[in-house]
Amino acid sequence: MKLQRKNRLRALSLGAVAVTGALALTACGSDDNGGGGSASGNPSTSANASSIKCDDAKGQLLADGSSAQKNAIDAWVKNFSQACGVQINYKGGGSGAGVTAFTQGQVAFAGSDSPLKPEEVTASKQICKGGQGIDLPMVGGPIAIGYNVPGVDNLVLDAPTLAKIFDSKITKWNDPAIAALNKGVKLPDLKIQAFHRSDESGTTDNFTKYLIATTPDNWKYSGGKAWQAKGGQSAPQSAGVAQQVKQTSGAIGYFELSYVKDGLKAVSINTGASKPVAPSSESATADIAAAQVVGTGKDLSLKLDYKTKAEGAYPITLVTYEIVCDKGNKADTLPATKAFLRYIASEDGQKILPSIGYAPVPADIISKVRTTIEGLS
Repeated sequence: MKLQRKNRLRALSLGAVAVTGALALTACGSDDNGGGGSASGNPSTSANASSIKCDDAKGQLLADGSSAQKNAIDAWVKNFSQACGVQINYKGGGSGAGVTAFTQGQVAFAGSDSPLKPEEVTASKQICKGGQGIDLPMVGGPIAIGYNVPGVDNLVLDAPTLAKIFDSKITKWNDPAIAALNKGVKLPDLKIQAFHRSDESGTTDNFTKYLIATTPDNWKYSGGKAWQAKGGQSAPQSAGVAQQVKQTSGAIGYFELSYVKDGLKAVSINTGASKPVAPSSESATADIAAAQVVGTGKDLSLKLDYKTKAEGAYPITLVTYEIVCDKGNKADTLPATKAFLRYIASEDGQKILPSIGYAPVPADIISKVRTTIEGLS
């Protein structure tokens, strides 16, 4: 069993990094823009576009949800729109906004970093005539802990220290708890400015699930999409938190890895493995490889291993789901929805992800996603 798991992880890691220079995309874009061309100038566009099956896709699709996957959606939309002529407007207003828009029938599909709750599934049945909303895992990736501490280029933290920082229990960067994890690093006597999401966010849900799982004595909140701890500062969407961290000395915040750019740095996590683990597509893939499908029927929601101590596995990961009706999709948007989901779940669609800071969904899970997409009606 150990040998099989080792081979599986090696195969996943090789798949995550086997991206040629032709697939090099620069992660950019804003949560406030529609599904635009954040992948402009990407040499892989024409190659991917030639293999996209458009079928009867036409018109336009409205979608909303996870800001964590916004940069991936933008890259996918560029390729798909060029191939099929379909306009896709993905707002990226956060997971909470996306689920609400979906259950109110305002969008063809939604993105969420947390699977549907039972009450949300019930609400979806009013929109999905004869069916219900289901979760299709499509994007994996690490939740990076970005920081802005002058003079500190490599920072290591662990779960208890992170919990105390975001719960306003540790307030200075030269606190003994931080110093103990960063021997030889000159930490400034600087106030910590911790930023969290102001909107309902699946990124918040997954980050706090990590804290609850790994250090419950230091994080006594129930978790969920809404931030619960007292103190700190807030900003909307991943791009908003990243921007605040970038421009605030002493700041720290959590957001998807593709937002770590323009001088921002990311924390490495002491998981109990032999060395701290930095966020990357490869280290997230190593953790997501251990995920278990816990959804029933056509729902493919996953349970992640936040407590991993496996070598090279980054523990603060998320999987973004595309939420769609299994049955009862609107006839005028179903062909385009299926064609777009088919593309992003395809080998070509998943192959883009590592070059823009995301992790592909493991092969055995994405194969189930592909089968489910073909059965949407």
